[in-house]
Amino acid sequence: MNIKDLLESNRSFRRFKQTPVLNDQALRDLVNSARLSPSARNAQVLRFILVSSKQACDDLFINTAWAGALKNWPGPAINERPTSYILILTPKNPSQFELMDVGIAAQSILLSAVANGFGGCILGSVKRKAVRELFNIDENYEISIAIALGTPGEKIVIEDIKEDINYYRDDASVHHVPKRKLDELILKSV
Repeated sequence: MNIKDLLESNRSFRRFKQTPVLNDQALRDLVNSARLSPSARNAQVLRFILVSSKQACDDLFINTAWAGALKNWPGPAINERPTSYILILTPKNPSQFELMDVGIAAQSILLSAVANGFGGCILGSVKRKAVRELFNIDENYEISIAIALGTPGEKIVIEDIKEDINYYRDDASVHHVPKRKLDELILKSV
């Protein structure tokens, strides 16, 4: 798959099949893709927690919120939940550069997941205090995001914006993601 195909295939999947499951080595490989990615000042300050046991995934799931634009959707059903997660941690009071590293690492992880037949969703809505206690996370680190991972269990299509930018599901449960047209994004070409 070339990079354009990977980018088009890399959506925010919110429903997952329960097999196959990413094993510990697959999760380590995803973190390795983040490790190989650029890091501001090459400081490499991000740390990762791999979550793959069924119990840990269930415990983490109840401490997350899903798809704010889908007002009447409570999140994935029990048989649609992620089968693993990667938590990305930053040092306390992260700089803007360290937060950029989070975005770079997350994109690298998700592109690598898609390249291997999996998918994911970046979750910023995490009950951080509860998750810190759940995984006994050192106070020197902040939980930046959780990346939910698994085998995609839904169809997602990209379309041009018609009325607003909110994603939605149609009557067939197809997830639609409106995107602005390229010419709308480019202000100048000098």
